[in-house]
Amino acid sequence: MGEKTTRGLQDVPGSSPDENEFPFGYPTNICEDVPDQKYLCSNCNNILKKALQTLCGHRYCSACLSWIVRNNKNVICQKCKEEDPSTLSEGSLLAEEREHSCEGNLCKEQNHVQTDTPSKEKQNHSTPLISKDGCRFSEVGCSFRGSKEKIQEHEKAAVGAHMLLLLQHIKQLKASLCTAAKAANGSIPHSELNVNGAGKSISDLQIPGGLEISGDLEVDCFPGSSVSEDESVLQQLVREKVISELENKLHVFENIVSVLNKEVETSNLEITAFRRQSELDQNIIRGLELKIAELHRCLTQKDAGLSSLHKSLLFSEQASYDGVFLWKITDVGRKLQDSVTGRTVSLYSPAFYTAKYGYKVCLRVYLNGDGTGKGTHVSLFFVVMKGDYDALLPWPFRHKVTFMLLDQNNREHIIDAFRPDLTSASFQRPVNDMNVASGCPMFLPLSKLQSPKYAYVKEDTLFLKCIIETN
Repeated sequence: MGEKTTRGLQDVPGSSPDENEFPFGYPTNICEDVPDQKYLCSNCNNILKKALQTLCGHRYCSACLSWIVRNNKNVICQKCKEEDPSTLSEGSLLAEEREHSCEGNLCKEQNHVQTDTPSKEKQNHSTPLISKDGCRFSEVGCSFRGSKEKIQEHEKAAVGAHMLLLLQHIKQLKASLCTAAKAANGSIPHSELNVNGAGKSISDLQIPGGLEISGDLEVDCFPGSSVSEDESVLQQLVREKVISELENKLHVFENIVSVLNKEVETSNLEITAFRRQSELDQNIIRGLELKIAELHRCLTQKDAGLSSLHKSLLFSEQASYDGVFLWKITDVGRKLQDSVTGRTVSLYSPAFYTAKYGYKVCLRVYLNGDGTGKGTHVSLFFVVMKGDYDALLPWPFRHKVTFMLLDQNNREHIIDAFRPDLTSASFQRPVNDMNVASGCPMFLPLSKLQSPKYAYVKEDTLFLKCIIETN
């Protein structure tokens, strides 16, 4: 199909009409999709408005065809000329006197979807051209249009506005009824009766809900006049109509509120269930935390036990029961620096014994010196400790003690010895875990310890030996 062009009345012989002289068809842009050609006017090429079909089968807007036959005699259908001139016949003639005759050149008038057509008329059309619908309150002045979803959203959101439009419509209707009643009583001639400014007679008066008026009307527009039974019935019907519509709206809103209430109740039940579950989970969590704390305490105790066992094992490995003890000290450089800075002033050796059930003793060394030897000498002391068999041993401690710093090249060992001062508290039976240390504050000059001429420290390790005479 070739490119579409908009053809106006300029294709018809004679003068063109004024732009407002008659209404053209609906513009095609009101449809979401391009409408089929059969729904377009053969003259203005817009969507058909009050469609008429000619005997030759082409369709025109009622106003377009009326203008053509009024201003041109014996006009040939323009579509017939364009499609196939060889098929022109009497059926292609357009005549004014046949304009509205179904027996002449014009066929039945087609039902067409208009922008303001109620939804009931749209349903009667076989193929709607316009997908946008109008609000159900369009009859009372609402101009909103859109898809079904948009219409539903609009009607929910604009309830207040619709009520105002409906109230205004009722007021106008009441005024019209007042005017009609005056005309019926002879106050206003029927020929001069206007309804809402539209120049309609009382027979044309439109009342919602198919309300028919017959006989004389009297309404309460006339102060002091008596109210007739017909008027009361009419007013009651109008009120019932309005009330019915409002009740329908109210019923819809009540249904919506009911659904929302059910959803709220469901949500509340779910929240309550979640809270209960949360409380149960919190209780479980607290129980697990208590178990973890108990396990942590048990682990701490076990760690302490393992540490004690490790010390006992280490003591068992290093323990001596013959009064001779060899003490290996590693990381001498670091430990000497710690002694200088005061971080670790002295070191204690593991305990050893003079016999299996004898005295329990140990050594204490100050690598940076103590007392008179501080900063210049290595100080070495002997310590009597509290033992398991002290009650069976003679006191004070009176055995000779010999100290040795071994030269790891076996050339020149450093040896010093002393006999206990029997009056000193250092050699009495211990009351605490250990007595005050006693020994040699100036056991070895630091310069000699660090001299490369000697091998007292080798591979950052030194060996101290203690010999106790037990015979």
